[in-house]
Amino acid sequence: MTQTLYVINPNSLERVTEGIDRALDGLRALPGLPIECLTLKEGPPGIQTQRDADSTITPLGTLVERLEDSAAGFVIACFSDPGLHSVRERTRKPVLGIGESGMLAAFMRGQRIGVIAVAATSIPRHLRYFGAMGLSARLANERAVGFTVAEVADPALSLAKMISTGKQLRDEDGADVLVMGCAGMAQMRRPLEDACGLPVIEPCQATVGMAIGRLLADKA
Repeated sequence: MTQTLYVINPNSLERVTEGIDRALDGLRALPGLPIECLTLKEGPPGIQTQRDADSTITPLGTLVERLEDSAAGFVIACFSDPGLHSVRERTRKPVLGIGESGMLAAFMRGQRIGVIAVAATSIPRHLRYFGAMGLSARLANERAVGFTVAEVADPALSLAKMISTGKQLRDEDGADVLVMGCAGMAQMRRPLEDACGLPVIEPCQATVGMAIGRLLADKA
């Protein structure tokens, strides 16, 4: 059986999953490793609070256990990495979170990291997570664009605000690399990078690239 790299959107918005799926088209060139994006149907319509994140842990673990036999590995496609450590206890396959991996990818591109969050309510949760990972000293700042998850997936609504927030992180906070603090925004990465003149990490792309590298290394 061909094993699949499963990329799981822990919120219930199919539109977000579709955006993640499109963002990974350029990474589907590896023969023998299908990449499939899934929506956690039981998830909330956007993960913006700690309660939202916590509510996904049990159904996410159940889904991973169900997919275990057909999986090469799993990517949790939410910047808060909900259930990451719990899921790792429930599978023998590699599990990567886009928050942890996205920040590590940023370390390779700059010294001072600026994070663009969707909503202000997400920032305290992210800061706790960065602190737990020992990354706070490299964080320039995190600023929110002030949209819902559904709105930020629409570039017509959100690109201008993403750019202005990115420039604030650059000019006021001293960031020299930016991280998109939400999944499903890949179509804005290049325009944001061009407008701000800084490297921009889209965490789903970065994490799936890391997952592919890890799976290849495991076979070496």
